[in-house]
Amino acid sequence: MADLDMVNRDPNNINEFVGVQFEDVLAEPEGAHSMNFVWRASYMCFALWKNVFYKLATLCCGMCIAAEWGCEFARIAFTHVWIVTPFFKVLEINCGCLQKFWALCVHCCCDPCCEAFGLIFGAFRKD
Repeated sequence: MADLDMVNRDPNNINEFVGVQFEDVLAEPEGAHSMNFVWRASYMCFALWKNVFYKLATLCCGMCIAAEWGCEFARIAFTHVWIVTPFFKVLEINCGCLQKFWALCVHCCCDPCCEAFGLIFGAFRKD
């Protein structure tokens, strides 16, 4: 908690696209302007309700959702540490044995043929 940045809460910019401002949502083109006080009041209403609703939603749900995501990533870490990584180690060991067996079979079957062809075609060498 000591290194928790309370000012920059998205240091890796993972939710940069969510930064919606009034100008990103509402815009009046040239020739279709409302009265200045309506535009200012609309801006203030937008900003107020966006902030109030966001803070209310995070107050009601934020900690529960954070707890759920914490549990989900803990489950993923647990699964990888205790199931996935050992399973891949088992595959690596067993595939190593299969690889040696396959190499032995290939060498036993193919090496004599390759040596014979080498001797046959070696006789056609130009001296």
